[in-house]
Amino acid sequence: MHGGQMLIEEPVRLASVLAPSKPGFFLTKIVGTLGPKSRSIEVIEGCLLAGMSVARFDFSWLSADYHQETLDNLKTAMKNVNKLCAVMLDTVGPELQVHNTTGNSIELKADAHVLLTADLSKIPSKEILPINFPDLAKVVKKGDTIFIGQYLFTGSESTSIWLEVLETIDQDVTCLVKNSATLVGFIFIMHVCQAKIELPTLTSYDKQVISTWGSLNSADLISLSYTRRADDVKELRAFLQSEDLHETQVYAKVENAEGLENFDEILQEADGIIFSRGNLGIDLPPEKVFLFQKSAIRKCNLAGKPAIITRVVDSMIDNLRPTRAEATDVANAVLDGTDGILLGAETLRGLYPIEAISTVGRICAEAESVSNQSIQFKVIVKHVGEPMSHDESVASSAVRAAIKVKAAVIIVLTSSGKGARLVAKYRPPVPVLAVVTPSQASTSALTGTARARQLLPVKGIFPVLGGSIRDGATSTNEEANLKLAIKFGTSAGIIKPYDRAVIFQKIGDSSIAFPFIIRRKACYGKCNFMSASGESIHFDPFSLINFIDLVHQQKKDFFPLNLVVKKKNANATKRKNANMKLLNEKIGRVEMKMTKKLN
Repeated sequence: MHGGQMLIEEPVRLASVLAPSKPGFFLTKIVGTLGPKSRSIEVIEGCLLAGMSVARFDFSWLSADYHQETLDNLKTAMKNVNKLCAVMLDTVGPELQVHNTTGNSIELKADAHVLLTADLSKIPSKEILPINFPDLAKVVKKGDTIFIGQYLFTGSESTSIWLEVLETIDQDVTCLVKNSATLVGFIFIMHVCQAKIELPTLTSYDKQVISTWGSLNSADLISLSYTRRADDVKELRAFLQSEDLHETQVYAKVENAEGLENFDEILQEADGIIFSRGNLGIDLPPEKVFLFQKSAIRKCNLAGKPAIITRVVDSMIDNLRPTRAEATDVANAVLDGTDGILLGAETLRGLYPIEAISTVGRICAEAESVSNQSIQFKVIVKHVGEPMSHDESVASSAVRAAIKVKAAVIIVLTSSGKGARLVAKYRPPVPVLAVVTPSQASTSALTGTARARQLLPVKGIFPVLGGSIRDGATSTNEEANLKLAIKFGTSAGIIKPYDRAVIFQKIGDSSIAFPFIIRRKACYGKCNFMSASGESIHFDPFSLINFIDLVHQQKKDFFPLNLVVKKKNANATKRKNANMKLLNEKIGRVEMKMTKKLN
């Protein structure tokens, strides 16, 4: 089945359920929110080793100085464990709040009445709650539902209340309390179900944070809270340009019904989407939640843009294990096609941040092992349609080749990251090792590190920072970057000797993709190509770059015919004063169905 439904490889043997999980590699990405329980260097190192790819800094919580200390610890941890991690700045947005200036507990009883007032000078009590939104009475009507709870509420606390609007008078709203609860703290989040709140999405506070903290630290990603329309994304992009943050990517966080209504236009403008399922779960009827998740993630997949979901293992805030429902929820999100899982309260104030990340990672790995990604590939190819652009054609061919030859990895040599994103769009069942080559900017500064980190939220992509090309691309650079990718893949346990791999390479204005065999020290074998005119070219992978240069110079269309591999026996022995003896030579032919078009 497809079309946004679960994609499962058949048959799944029940015996595999009882088998122990293999320690492993997972393609789905994990975003961890750093805070009081996850800001020390030691804990951040554990989070990175457990699988955190993106660190989220939520400015609804604590000060810029506090977040700066946490970021400094993240940088130290990254160096200590030698892992890349993207930095995500999460804006506050038009957040509606209840202000409890006294800090005293407020006990509300079911069926009682409470007044919501915009007069912040009022003393909060069980009869009156001051709010920060003067126009609430203008946007609600009798019968509307209002939710009030603590920040990053899970829904299981006794500190969340549901209200029903009874009447509005001037700036005051009288409500019926639907459930008994006790509000503890100074500030509570208020959500008005399916209401259109006319407040700026990018607030003055958000702009201040971006222009100071964001600029100082060159934030890789910005999560735009409460994105309601495409113009919200455009406004943020314009502001980023004015702050010289040209490379910073925008992830639109969809949190309410208005954002869902305008989802298509938001998706077109944003670099990625975050589905804030906590707030969306308030706006939508429970029976509709699964439907929006599957359909929205499918749209992201077809557009080739990352989809990230939130609120998956809330119970792990206080427990070492998630509930059965939560574990199933994570797995289904992976089968739906999500790129990443965002952990909020689980890592920010949860007792087990490292365990939460590792547990989610293991669930993702198991779900990926039964995901029928060939169906996802076919759905995306059908959606793109014909004729494909050259880049789309080669990217899809790279994935098709990886599936046919059972490659262990796809290696993408890129400077912008676009090629890696295109390959990942077609949902390959294997990791995409993206070697990002820094390029020289007009200011003589090298760019590329940020582009490498910005690939981290994309499912399946594992960026490696390659050597610079200050003096232009050379065969030495290309060969070194290829070796770097193989070294990274080997150390990560992705690549083993004699594994097959597919290379996706940009040549001038065009791209090519071709398979090769991983050897202990080098590639080994022969690849035959034939031009459209019938001319044959033989390519020895030892001379990989020479072949690329030759194809580029001749500017012809080449069709790979087959791959002939000479394979040494693994039991070959080395004698004194003699070379390695070939004990066995095996010749195999692998049919390739790719077209490599070069302008």
